[in-house]
Amino acid sequence: MNQSKKLILLSLFAIAAFTALNIGQSQLEQSANAVNNDRMVPQFVVDPFWPQPLPNKWLLGRTIGIAVDERDHIFIVHRDQDSMFMSQELGLDLGNAECCTAAPPILEFDREGNLINAWGGPGDGYTWPESNHGIDVAPNGDIWIGGNGSGDSHMLVFTRDGEFVREIGIPGEPVDSNSTTHFSRVAEIAIDADANEVYIADGYGNKRVAVVDLATGAFKRYWGAYGNRPVDEPIVYVPGEPLPQQFVGPVHCAEPSHDNLIYVCDRGADRIQVFRPDGTFVKEAQVAPLTVASGSTWDIAFSQDEDQEFIYVADGSNFKVHILDRESLEVLAEFGDGGRQPGLFFGTHSIVTDSLGNLYTTETYEGKRVQKFLYQGLKPLSTARAGAPWPAGEIH
Repeated sequence: MNQSKKLILLSLFAIAAFTALNIGQSQLEQSANAVNNDRMVPQFVVDPFWPQPLPNKWLLGRTIGIAVDERDHIFIVHRDQDSMFMSQELGLDLGNAECCTAAPPILEFDREGNLINAWGGPGDGYTWPESNHGIDVAPNGDIWIGGNGSGDSHMLVFTRDGEFVREIGIPGEPVDSNSTTHFSRVAEIAIDADANEVYIADGYGNKRVAVVDLATGAFKRYWGAYGNRPVDEPIVYVPGEPLPQQFVGPVHCAEPSHDNLIYVCDRGADRIQVFRPDGTFVKEAQVAPLTVASGSTWDIAFSQDEDQEFIYVADGSNFKVHILDRESLEVLAEFGDGGRQPGLFFGTHSIVTDSLGNLYTTETYEGKRVQKFLYQGLKPLSTARAGAPWPAGEIH
């Protein structure tokens, strides 16, 4: 074979090899995309008729806490009942019109959205929060609430029917992220019944997670970002720069999982940090990391499967709910957008799941409502849709 033919054959071989390599790479990419798109994720549709209309011409204010009990009853806490901001909207309160008046701060709904009970507000023997914020239900039915007003350095415990049980912490105390006697502007409360402990996202003034005894309210321990000793100085988050070694805040959730990990929302840094119960840092990840000001990680809830495979993140700045893989903390899907129609959000604030896997969200600012999203099971990621989660046949 002469040199010319050899060169031609070598060229043809090289072209064939290159083509095969490209085809193989393309097939690998298509296979990876297929695997990703075939990943099964939870999907939901909004229930536009939940809850049922409130009695007594009641309206909600900024709705800033939600919890569920063993009966799948939903408890919410809202605020602005006595503020000028609220009163200017309410003709009945001012004697100007037939509607409306402010609902009591704590409302309880059943699965169907019927109002079961309503109570709360100032009373004898305790200091009602200046600004209600955060709620959870203990196994015995007691209701724990916090507050993020300027003098709210304590928490309150009531029975399910609103009878005062206990005040934890000292009202009116200053910011002190290393205090063992009081808190500062608690954002959220999460009860770990198995450990008989309560995790506190402490929160708007302090920059820490605190833990108290469920039965007595006795202070047990606390920690800051990465398990560090917390500081009170303002911390700034700048997208693209190294993440701060302290919580930026507000520390907006501290939620225990079934496998004994604590998931903490550092809202101002768009991140979720994961800890062991003693404050040992495990891992972290960001959600919508270009979000500044109020941040993206407002609250979380876990899916109701045994492994709690998924995390749902309420994102009040971007007006949506993100769905994360709990192991990797990777964002898989999302739904919602800014708006007032069912399935849209204005200030997505708090989130919880019931025993059937349904999601409930609250909205602050001008949102002022609670919404229910019906669990549709696990479906391929390729079929997930962003925006309002309406039934597919009704989207135009």
